[in-house]
Amino acid sequence: MISIKSVSHTYNGAQQISFKDWEINNGEQWLLLGQSGSGKTTLLHILTGILKPTQGEVNIDQTSIYQLSSKALDQFRGQKIGIIFQKPHLIKSLSIAENLTMAQSFAKLPEDLNRVDEVLTSLGIADKRAAYPSELSQGQLQRVSIARAVINKPTLLIADEPTSSLDDENAAAVLQLLMHQSGLNQATLVVATHDKRVKDAFTNTYSLT
Repeated sequence: MISIKSVSHTYNGAQQISFKDWEINNGEQWLLLGQSGSGKTTLLHILTGILKPTQGEVNIDQTSIYQLSSKALDQFRGQKIGIIFQKPHLIKSLSIAENLTMAQSFAKLPEDLNRVDEVLTSLGIADKRAAYPSELSQGQLQRVSIARAVINKPTLLIADEPTSSLDDENAAAVLQLLMHQSGLNQATLVVATHDKRVKDAFTNTYSLT
């Protein structure tokens, strides 16, 4: 179960951004909709443990994440939360497999090359494990980003604007990959976007106005 209760945030004395309470059951797939300026990025940062809200509580797997120490929160995030950004953020000097084992290391988990191969195979890029990011196409890099997000079998998988810069065909393909991977890894999926093309794929929607 993932929940936010009475959450709001204020930046440097500016107008308060308040979020309605939200409960997400394990394995559900949600669309987070919001135009620029609606607080979508703020909520994403609060959900992922990056930004402590001015008030309110965020619970993931029965853990109130902002009650954790900074070090414990970093480790919790590495193990429990997978994030897919609009653009890949990979270490260019490391191979694809090394980028994935680095994610395991950051989460204080043992290196598991079998898990690396399992995830890359499920995404159809097992043959790229020894390649470097500069040798991959944009579509392949997006798949690596998904692989890195799911490598540690997170409870919560968040994709931030994963389709906004893609054409219709590639947007549909990425969305299908995300939904398949969340099911494969039994992860709750939250896709944050203002891209109306993906709306019909979800039955659960949390909207910011």
